[in-house]
Amino acid sequence: MFVDEVEIHVVAGHGGRGALSFRREKFVPRGGPNGGDGGPGGSVYLVANANLNTLLNFRFQKLFEAERGAHGEGSNRTGRTGSDIELAVPVGTTVYERRDDQYVQVADLTEEGHRVLIAKGGLGGHGNASYATSTNRAPRRTQPGLPGEEKDLRLHLKLLADVGLVGFPNAGKSTLISRISAARPKIADYPFTTLVPNLGVVGLSGDRTFVVADVPGLIEGAHQGQGLGTRFLSHLERTKVLVHLVDVSSGSGREPVDDFEIITRELQLFPGRDVSGERLAEKPVIVAANKIDALDEPERLERLRQHLQERGIPLYAVSAAAGDGLTPLIEAVWREVAAARERTSAAAQIPDADPVAE
Repeated sequence: MFVDEVEIHVVAGHGGRGALSFRREKFVPRGGPNGGDGGPGGSVYLVANANLNTLLNFRFQKLFEAERGAHGEGSNRTGRTGSDIELAVPVGTTVYERRDDQYVQVADLTEEGHRVLIAKGGLGGHGNASYATSTNRAPRRTQPGLPGEEKDLRLHLKLLADVGLVGFPNAGKSTLISRISAARPKIADYPFTTLVPNLGVVGLSGDRTFVVADVPGLIEGAHQGQGLGTRFLSHLERTKVLVHLVDVSSGSGREPVDDFEIITRELQLFPGRDVSGERLAEKPVIVAANKIDALDEPERLERLRQHLQERGIPLYAVSAAAGDGLTPLIEAVWREVAAARERTSAAAQIPDADPVAE
């Protein structure tokens, strides 16, 4: 089961209290205080794991508590430190913390092994040995341990893929990803067959690979949440290239040009941005006119082609079901992906500007 959003409660361990103790041994007068400090509580960490692709593990267990620190003991013995807990989450998980009845983003785990401290354990309290001075040689003062941090979190998974497939329901996205990768999503001849995103790896000659995300079909008003549109659109935020599938057959009962414009408008109105600040409408787009094997009115394809030529958007006529025209499409997608990777690499290599000397 694919789960991309959950709410959990995490509690870090409390610190142990300091000990009140005095050294009492035969023939040792005025032994003095020897109460040890309490141990610090364990902390809660989130760790990105590339082997996970869903937040299902958090669907039924909502509370996660780290171990508290042990209390201090006599003979200046410090209490044991509480054990930390690490919660494994999929790569691409964004973490939001509840503050004043609203959720604020506090972390974004985008790389394998990325480890984030999300709730810090409380410090242990001082024992009475810590308060001994030259004028107060028998202190009876101790300190309780501090409480660990306690937080309400919302975890939201945004798929990490190079390419995102978008379009109306039943446009052929699932069929396409099953043709070009090893992904095997559910395929049926009715709208909203795909209910959750699917990932597939496309392999080309020369060890060229990229990851494709098949996002459930969008409808008009998706940017406002219609048909879970905002959740589906959020999975496209981290993609580098968008492939817009348009059904050019008459079976949909819609005009291909209208379909293209509606989905394009939804991408423009969606407020989400990727880590570089790029919006969905600013990403490179390739349009695939699908179902040409069922094209009974060639002018439908020509109207779409002319409409896109005026905007400088490439169009590839394909049949995902029959496998026609897929090679040129995939090669075009790869060129865009490679160019986007080069831009990202170049941006990462730009050194920070030297500070201005005052």
